[in-house]
Amino acid sequence: MTHMFDPSILRAYDIRGIFGDTLHLNDAYVLGRVFATYLNKPGATVVVGRDGRLSSPALAEKLIQGLIEGGLDVKNVGLGPTPMIYFAQKYLNADAALMVSGSHNPGNYNGFKMTLATGPFFGQDIQFLNTLAAQGGWVQGPGKYSDVDISSPYMTHLIDDFHQHYPSHPHMRIAWDPGHGAACDVLKSLVKRLPGDHILINDVVDGHFPHHHPDPSIEANLEQLKEVVLTQKCDFGLAFDGDGDRIGAIDARGRVIWGDMLTALFAEEILSSHPGASIIMDIKSSQVFMNYISHLGGIPKLYRTGHSYIKAYMKENKSPLAGELSGHMFFADRYYGFDDALYAALRFIGRFASTQETPAQWLDRLPETFISPEITFQSTSADKFNIVEAISRRLTTEKADFIAIDGVRVNREQGWWLVRASNTQDILVARLESASAQGLEKLREDMSIYLRPFGIEVS
Repeated sequence: MTHMFDPSILRAYDIRGIFGDTLHLNDAYVLGRVFATYLNKPGATVVVGRDGRLSSPALAEKLIQGLIEGGLDVKNVGLGPTPMIYFAQKYLNADAALMVSGSHNPGNYNGFKMTLATGPFFGQDIQFLNTLAAQGGWVQGPGKYSDVDISSPYMTHLIDDFHQHYPSHPHMRIAWDPGHGAACDVLKSLVKRLPGDHILINDVVDGHFPHHHPDPSIEANLEQLKEVVLTQKCDFGLAFDGDGDRIGAIDARGRVIWGDMLTALFAEEILSSHPGASIIMDIKSSQVFMNYISHLGGIPKLYRTGHSYIKAYMKENKSPLAGELSGHMFFADRYYGFDDALYAALRFIGRFASTQETPAQWLDRLPETFISPEITFQSTSADKFNIVEAISRRLTTEKADFIAIDGVRVNREQGWWLVRASNTQDILVARLESASAQGLEKLREDMSIYLRPFGIEVS
C-alpha cells in the first residue's frame, strides 16, 4: 500500500487541512502507519489525544488504528487541550505524542500535532512522513491499546505549582473564555481549586464554536470577554484558543495584553531567578518587548514564528521563557518548555497575586508606541513565499537594514515593518511599529512600495 497526502496539509510544524476536502480519514490511518514506521521501534509508547472538533473523534479513531497496526503501544487520553497531551508524554515517559487538533483554525479544519520524547517533530520530519507514505512497505505488528485518565495528574501538577509559589492569595474577580474549546472541562475543574471569584463563559466543548472563532490573537474574538470584564467589574479576563495552547488577556479596562507584552510581564519574575537569561519572542514582537527585556537585564532574541521552531530555539539557547504574539507562551522555568495556556494563566494570576499591582496598572507603565495589529493579505501556498523572497532580494540589492529569519523585518528611521508568509494559512502577514502616528503612516507607505508590484495594496 502507498499513499499521497495532499501537499497543502503538510505544514511547517504540523499537519492541517479542511476535513473532507484536503484532509480525510484515510490520511489519519496512514499517518499512524508511517509514524510507526518513522519510529521503527516496536512496542514504543505513544500518547494520543484530541480536541473538541466534530471531526476529531473519527480522525483519532483512525489514527489509533494505524498506530496499533504499526506495532505501537497507544495510550489514549481522549478529549483535552494540546498541552495536556504534551504533559501526558512527559508524565507517562512515552516515546511520542500525537494530538488531533485544528488548533485555532475554523471548525471545518483539523489536523495533527506531533512531538517526540527528544523534542519537537516538525519541518523535514513531517516531509519525511510523506516520503514514507509514498514508498509503502510500512512496519506492522501487534500493537496495544489502553485508555488513560491524565486530566487528574495534569490538574494536580498545575495547581500544586501555583499554591507552592504563590501562597498569598488576595481576592480577585476573573473572567474566563475557553471559547467552547478543548480546555473547557479542565478549566472548570481547575478554577474550583483557585481563590477568588470566577466567571466562565463559552465553557462547554462545542465543535461548532457558536459564539466566536476560537482564536484570542484576533481582537474581535475577545469582545464577548471584554463585555463580561467590564460589566462584572472583573480584575482581568483570560481566554484560550480551540486546543488550549494559546492565551489571550484583557485588563480591567478592556484592553488587550498581547503576547509580546505577556512575555515581557512573565520575564520580570523569571529574570529575577535567571539573571542575564535570553528571552525569546517571534519576529512579530514589538520593540517595547525588546527594550523591556534589556531593561530587566535579560537578552531579548527574535526568532521564527511557530511553536515547534520556538521550542527548538529555546532548547538551543537554554532559555527559560519564550512567547509568540499569537499567545503561545513557553515556560522552561518550573515547567517543561512547551506552550500551555492554562499554565500561563496560573503564572499570570500568580504575578498579580504576589504584588499590589493590577494588570491595568502594569500596562499603564509601558511606553506607548503606534503599532498595527497583524495585517493579512490573501495569497496562495506558493505565491506567498515567492513574494517574500522577491522582496528580500530587492532589500539586499538596496543594502537595506533588515532581518530575514522569517520573512523580512525592515528597520527604518521611523521604526520597522514586517512581511512574512504564514505557515498555517495561505496569507501574507504584515505588522508595523513607530513612535508616532506620522511615522507609522510613512512605514505603511514604504511597505506598500514593496507589495504593490504583486498587486497588494495596504489600506
